[in-house]
Amino acid sequence: MKRYSLSEAEDKLIGIKGTPARDNYEFELKLELIGDMIQAARKERNLTQEQLGQLVGVKKAQISRLENNATNVTIDTILKVFNALEAKVNFKVELLNRQVKVA
Repeated sequence: MKRYSLSEAEDKLIGIKGTPARDNYEFELKLELIGDMIQAARKERNLTQEQLGQLVGVKKAQISRLENNATNVTIDTILKVFNALEAKVNFKVELLNRQVKVA
């Protein structure tokens, strides 16, 4: 049986980087990681979902959805949650090597 590296398996099963399927997969994975980070920070601060919701001004169900499935969430909401958790947030933006034509 042939062995595959993780990147080879992802290319084969999900799609090569730059394809819509792969981009969507990586985007959803990043959202899942954000939910995990929120949950870990909340637990480290010894807060319940309900308590965090009160700090942010949302209901417990919204915190639960954010932790378990961070789709359809705005950056503003994520920043409010991390602000309530007194956590520092850093965004990294990388420009791709694409030429942009300006008319």
